[in-house]
Amino acid sequence: MSLKRARSPSPPPSPLEIFHSDSIEDQKSAFIAVFSGTLSVRALQGLPEFKSATHRITAWRKPSRQKSLMPQTKVLYDVGHDDDGEKWAGKKLEHVLVDQEVEGVVVVARWYGGTLLGPIRFTHIENCAREAIWKWRVADAEAKKEEAHKNQKLEENAARAARAELEETLRERDQSIFVLRGLLADKTAALNQSEPAPPTPQKKPPDYSKMSTELLKKMDKARDATIAFILKEIDKVEEQVKLLEDFNDSTQDSRKDREAKEETNEPASSQTIKKDASPGAKNGRG
Repeated sequence: MSLKRARSPSPPPSPLEIFHSDSIEDQKSAFIAVFSGTLSVRALQGLPEFKSATHRITAWRKPSRQKSLMPQTKVLYDVGHDDDGEKWAGKKLEHVLVDQEVEGVVVVARWYGGTLLGPIRFTHIENCAREAIWKWRVADAEAKKEEAHKNQKLEENAARAARAELEETLRERDQSIFVLRGLLADKTAALNQSEPAPPTPQKKPPDYSKMSTELLKKMDKARDATIAFILKEIDKVEEQVKLLEDFNDSTQDSRKDREAKEETNEPASSQTIKKDASPGAKNGRG
């Protein structure tokens, strides 16, 4: 019979996920609370530091899998508690979670000191829980602040990179416009059979680093429009050159055909002249 493989032990929870209250001591009884927004009930109740506790009172409040009829405005929660022998204490912890409007699990461990404390024990339990939750709130706010700062840095770096790329694109398009204008001038001169105009000296490019990003985007669109216009003008000139070449080819072919036809008719005319000049023809006139 095959042996069942033993389940590997779960890794211990990270200390960064657990927030402790200070210890409250009253007549040799001690109370300590822990709160976590991510760990399970079992994980918190099973903390080694709570192994010797007399009671491990627990409450939880987590989003329910059930959907509200108005999910945009109301979230449903699964709430519950475990007294662990300390009657009514779990329900009080549950009320703390609801009042604090937090999602997570809170456990208050009590080490009984041998003296009954009466109702004050519930105050100690609630105060411990509130302190653990407060420490979580502070850490959570700091983590969110740090995350927002990181995101802001990432956005700023991305914006700087995008701006640098936009500036470089504008410089490249300035050079392209200069080259395309020269090409258009050369093609136009060739079409008109004239000398090309001397190239216009390229202007010093604007200092894009001193312009706003919005202005750079507008200039980028303007450069696009300029390049598109020059390319369209080049296409027009090339089309006219092609028409002129086709016309010249057609004219040259017509001239060649005419010359060939004249060469073909010339021998026949020469034979007719020779025939008229023969002796027999002369005798016929006498």
